[in-house]
Formats: sequence, C-alpha cells, structure tokens
Amino acid sequence: MTPFVFTLVVLAISCLAGLLGSLVGVGGGIIVVPALTLLLGVGIQKAIAASIVSVIATSSGAASSYVRERIANIRLGMVLEVSTVLGALTGALLAAVVPVRGLFLLFACILAYTAWSMFRRPTARPVDAAPDRLAERLGLHGAFYDRSLGREVAYRVSRTRLGLAVGYVAGVASGLLGIGGGILKVPVMNLAMGMPIKACTATSNFMIGVTAATGAAVYFMRGEVLPFVAAPVAVGVLLGARAGARLLGGMRSDAIKLIFVAVLVVSSIQMLLKGVR
Repeated sequence: MTPFVFTLVVLAISCLAGLLGSLVGVGGGIIVVPALTLLLGVGIQKAIAASIVSVIATSSGAASSYVRERIANIRLGMVLEVSTVLGALTGALLAAVVPVRGLFLLFACILAYTAWSMFRRPTARPVDAAPDRLAERLGLHGAFYDRSLGREVAYRVSRTRLGLAVGYVAGVASGLLGIGGGILKVPVMNLAMGMPIKACTATSNFMIGVTAATGAAVYFMRGEVLPFVAAPVAVGVLLGARAGARLLGGMRSDAIKLIFVAVLVVSSIQMLLKGVR
C-alpha cells in the first residue's frame, strides 16, 4: 500500500470513528485501534497513541458545538473530571503490577450487563430524578433545546457521589486498559443520574479530551505518536466529529441510545477477546 492510499484509508476510517464518537461520547478508539492494527498493520502502541490523539480531536470537534447549543453540562463535566483524572493517574501507576487479563474479562462482563440494562430500560424521565443536595449545592441541574422534540428539555441531576465514584473507576480503566472513560460514564449519567442521553453524550465529549490529553503527553514523550499515522487520524476524526455534532441535536434519543448499546456490545466483545488471548 502506497503512503497516499494509506493516508486516504486512515482518513476514511477516522471520519467514521469521529462521527460515531461524537454521537455517543466515547471517542473514536473503538474503531481506530482495531482498524489500524488489524487492517493496516500498525503496531498496537502506535495505534493506541493515534487513538488518544483521535479522542482529543473528537472532543475538540464536537465539544464546541455542544457547549454553544448548551447540550453539554459544563459544570457537571468539570466536577466528574476531577475523579476521572485521579483514576487515570491511579490506573497508570497500577498498570505495571495488576494482571490486565482478568481486568479485561471483568470489564467485558460489566459492559455487557450495562448494554443489557440500557437496552431493556425505557428512556428515563429526567424531571423525576431523586433530590441530591450535592447537585443542588453545586448547581449541576441543566436544560437544553432538543431540536428533534422542538422544545426545551429540563433535567435534575441526582446521585452525584455515585457519578464521582464511577468517574474514578472509568479513569482507572482508561489508565489500565486504554479504553475511553465515556464507555462507563455515559451509562451512569443516563441510568443513575437522571440525565437525557443527549446531555450525557455531549457532556462526555466535553470531558474526554481532558483525560486523553494527560495520556497523550506520555505517548509523546515515549516517541510513540507517529505523525504520518496520527495526523490523518486527527484530521479525519475532527471532520467526522463536527458532522456528528450537527446530527446529534436532530436525532431521536432512542436512536442515540441504540447506537450506544451497539458500541457497548462491540467493546465488550473486544475486551473479552483480549482477555481470552
């Protein structure tokens, strides 16, 4: 494969990854890493490094639109990011001593159960969320205009402490296994904290760039970010993320939830295979 063809293929794959990542708030790594390693023969560490760059690009491309349209809950994102970053640092420290194989199997089961829970549970009514003193004190409740419904959607955040705990676990998983924290944070925000799925994915997109930037610095220092791989990945993901950000506002919440369930199932299968191997 010539360098030109390689670049075009990476661009096409990355556009799809950016589109999907911006819609469900998990970054594009679920597509970028397998495609680079299995289809294009890129080394796993180089692929993960490019994937982290793609997460930053997804966040940069989508978060600005979500913030402008007030879909992303910035205040909640900043609160949850504290525990996520601490978890990522913990995961990085534990990576050398914890047996990763068992963790892949554990998280495969967790994601499979989460996918089943989201699939069988109807869309929650955010206004019925239980009172939360911490959310009241920090002013975490929000509202946004849903173009698919043609009206303002208000919601009240609940179980903030649970969100912080899951954010920490998501950070640990990200540091240990290289998975995006959004794969765990989006379900807990939707199922436990009473947020609409659109607000969950938009807020996750706002957060993942900060977490990924921390990891990207490590890969840069190791020299594992290859410009001829990372550059087309970043450009493609950025284009896809901007397209996804425009689509999200007009999509039905049920459709977004189904897409996210599919992403959870694929992620669960990938981690199961990694654990078995």
